[in-house]
Amino acid sequence: MAQYQYAAKNMEGRVLRGRMEAVNENALQQQLKEQGLYLIKVKNVSEAKEQRKLSSRQIAEFCREMSALLSSGVSIVRGLEIIADEEGVPESVKSIYREMLAELKRGTSLSEAMEMRRCFPELMLGMIRSGEGSGNIDEVMDRLALHYERDNRLKQQVQSAMTYPIVLVVMSVAVVILIVTFILPQFDELFSQMESLPLPTEILMAFSDFLIHKWYLALLIVLIIWIVLRILSKIHAIRRTMDYIKVHFPVAGKLNKVIYTARFARTLSSLYSSGMPIVAALQTAGDTIGNIYVEEQFVQVASQVRSGIPLSQALREVDGIQRKLSSTILVGEESGRLDTVLDSIALTMEEEAEAATKRLVTMLEPVMICILAVMVGFIIIAVMLPIYQSYSAIEGSA
Repeated sequence: MAQYQYAAKNMEGRVLRGRMEAVNENALQQQLKEQGLYLIKVKNVSEAKEQRKLSSRQIAEFCREMSALLSSGVSIVRGLEIIADEEGVPESVKSIYREMLAELKRGTSLSEAMEMRRCFPELMLGMIRSGEGSGNIDEVMDRLALHYERDNRLKQQVQSAMTYPIVLVVMSVAVVILIVTFILPQFDELFSQMESLPLPTEILMAFSDFLIHKWYLALLIVLIIWIVLRILSKIHAIRRTMDYIKVHFPVAGKLNKVIYTARFARTLSSLYSSGMPIVAALQTAGDTIGNIYVEEQFVQVASQVRSGIPLSQALREVDGIQRKLSSTILVGEESGRLDTVLDSIALTMEEEAEAATKRLVTMLEPVMICILAVMVGFIIIAVMLPIYQSYSAIEGSA
């Protein structure tokens, strides 16, 4: 149950404040009404705790075990009891399962119990609601397990592929800091004897002096930049513009389209196959793409499909989704086998997305090597230029 902090009026008009546990705000309002109180203000004080999100791996493990238990005839309550008592499950996750179990024993449905915890994705909640309505929740759990296993595998591939670029960035920064703070100061005495220094050398020496004597300001500047970027990334207009660039950037834009298409196709296939109506499935799948610019277009897509326009035609106008998807869906619509076609195109697009992700990461390596070469080259030129000029001046005077 959620913990609510409320303000309510009694029959005399006096405002009373307090805390109370309830399933949701409607249940809280009913409980207060039975006490002769009328709710005027409410705040979910346990919301911060409930915002913990389970990882794709944890969700996949939960769904796989629940599917196996339900398929063997075990009830949902008993299945959740077994999972909650397993060894190796983090205590924080066990507490979530136990709280869900308590709600189930009160008569709450599984989807409602999961929704109260606010740590399960909307895709999962939508599919489980459909499974509860159709009575095939074991099949839905199996599909969810497969969905999140693939999602986790893709994330692991990205993390593995990003290891080398991240190490390269760290090493590049470390090398530059080492050169600027420990090696360059050795040239101070030599450069101080020169009447004038080239502009690159003056810039480099000033930067070196700043890092040595005012390193705390450098850290503060980095922290401020990081905070500003975090704030800017939460502004809808800026984030939408950045997501638009992700779709239209040369080379990388095409690869991103493949990834977005695969993500959408996999989600739509899972939702539609679980029995969810196509319009509701579109709205949920559109919110899982991970690009605001593309996601916003699915409001219009859902509206068009609701008005009778074929799904293949509505998807053709989405900027950020490959045309291959709409062409394949058209075949499914004409043959009356949309669920089978969606499942097939989802598998195909996932393979292409994995290859596209690897290509995106591979593109980063030469770019970062070039950036490192430019930084080191600038340092070498800045150090050697005054020395070269001094030798030239000596030769000229001789």
